[in-house]
Amino acid sequence: MRALELGTPGELRAELNSFVLAGKKIATTGLLAEYASETEGLEYPGERLALLDNDGQAIATVEITGVEVKPFSEVTWEHAAAEGEGDASLEEWRTGHRQFWSRTGTPVEDDTPLVCLTFRLTASP
Repeated sequence: MRALELGTPGELRAELNSFVLAGKKIATTGLLAEYASETEGLEYPGERLALLDNDGQAIATVEITGVEVKPFSEVTWEHAAAEGEGDASLEEWRTGHRQFWSRTGTPVEDDTPLVCLTFRLTASP
């Protein structure tokens, strides 16, 4: 079983994982370039992933329900809201995600390809 590691290790990952476990977070977004650099294939509907904590331990299992590759500018409010991170608007989501990826060394432009995943929690502690 492949793994799903949300955000960056530390406080952010712990917070995002808590949203998944509480049923608030049913989507996430990643950079397509990261898949290429890690030589990893895209997830697919029906695939189950182990949700990992900061120590690399599985804390839950999620099942992928949707996978879309699209430019940053085409991410919908529906997807952004499903990330469950409290953004009040699509513009707020875009600003926050641009800042996050900039801090990690990958500035994002409107045409940057993203992978938009939706999932459901299937097993938790």
